[in-house]
Amino acid sequence: MFKFKEYGSDVRTEIVAGLTTFMTMSYIVALNPNILTNFGADGGQPLWNAVFMATCLASAIGTICMAFYADKPFVMAPGMGLNSFFAVVVANIAILTGLSYTDSFQSALCIILIEGILFIVLSLIRVREKIVEAIPLGIRMGIGPAIGLMLMNIGFGSNAGIYSSNGGPFYVMRDFFGAMTPKIIKDASGDGYSQLVMYVVTMFVGLFIIILLDLKGKKSAVLIGMISASVLYWIGEIVVLHNNPFLALKDAHWAPPFKDMVELTLFKFDFRDFFSIGLFTAITLIITFCMIDMFDTIGTLVGAASRADMLDEEGRMPKMKEALTSDAVGTICGSLTGTSTVTTFVESATGVEAGGRSGLTALTAGVMFLLCMFISPIVALIPAPATSSALIYVGIIMLMGLKNIDLEDKFDVVPCMIMLITMPISGSIGHGIGLGLITYTVMKVFTGKAKDVSILCYIISILFLIKFFVVV
Repeated sequence: MFKFKEYGSDVRTEIVAGLTTFMTMSYIVALNPNILTNFGADGGQPLWNAVFMATCLASAIGTICMAFYADKPFVMAPGMGLNSFFAVVVANIAILTGLSYTDSFQSALCIILIEGILFIVLSLIRVREKIVEAIPLGIRMGIGPAIGLMLMNIGFGSNAGIYSSNGGPFYVMRDFFGAMTPKIIKDASGDGYSQLVMYVVTMFVGLFIIILLDLKGKKSAVLIGMISASVLYWIGEIVVLHNNPFLALKDAHWAPPFKDMVELTLFKFDFRDFFSIGLFTAITLIITFCMIDMFDTIGTLVGAASRADMLDEEGRMPKMKEALTSDAVGTICGSLTGTSTVTTFVESATGVEAGGRSGLTALTAGVMFLLCMFISPIVALIPAPATSSALIYVGIIMLMGLKNIDLEDKFDVVPCMIMLITMPISGSIGHGIGLGLITYTVMKVFTGKAKDVSILCYIISILFLIKFFVVV
């Protein structure tokens, strides 16, 4: 079914790759409900439980669809950035309408449902695929390296931070390595300094283990590195911080909170209250969600596929329509169960680097998301610096894709360099692609080569300009 011989893979490699991707992105299981409910404050624990269940189910269904329909090693979950935007929209609807947070949440789910339906239609009639093909080849080749730099930024930065009595978060790169002297960061982080040092040591030990194993040809290098880093951190937590991380399992809740999801978010759409915010505002929100999701997904698919050698000479990926349709199915499932837009995760690149080439990689991760409904306390034990090791390593590997860019052609180089800097800083793949396309279009127009730019590329560039400067 998964064509292992064609991909030059095997069952063991695919399963290890799926576990690698899941471990790298498992943080989303708890972080997504935290963001969407303000850590349980907005809507309380029942809504948190409902979003937790929706996160596991929607991620699993979308990813399993990717496995069987598209036969690709890409994994899905509610997208970061999109979930924060969704939470802001929910809060604003509550302010505008006077509804409770939970009622506003149900209203905002209408956006995700409409977006998912639109994407299903656009994917089936190949409009989204045409958009991918409209992106100039040079920019498509630059998406992978730009995502790589973004992964490194996440690994060194926002993925690994600690809080202390002095506040926070204090990050490994910005605060620890950014301090002029050790005393400065020690005074700034206060009682969190020891944990920050543990983060630094864990991250780099995990990274070096991955690199050394990879140099020896071990396909499971990333997974072994993350496990080794996790064990090191647990030992350090017990010995240095005098805290047993496994005590959390004692009072953990293992039964999935199906009841809360059924009562609060499952098929709970309130179109009347949603459109009460005004037709123009409603349409603007839907278009905004669609644009961000569309180009985040396109960027992730193209970037990960280029690393897996899945692109042809023209930069096209086989079964792109099926992959994009699977992504849309995930979004619809998210709306039906109760979470924000589900999209293909950039962390899928870790599984690709571990050797994942077929849908079995995605199927493995999808099954793990289903199991997460029962074993989430165990998944929560994976420390952030262990996943940072994998993100940094995969980021370095994806940067190697710069060799595919014609560095003598400024029409390729300039847009790619723009993407290389904007993706890590903005944290958005879609925004990086948008700025790259605008740059490319402007360069072509003002050098007398306007005919080289496709009509669709002009349209996309104009839409991004509107999004950046007009839509409020």
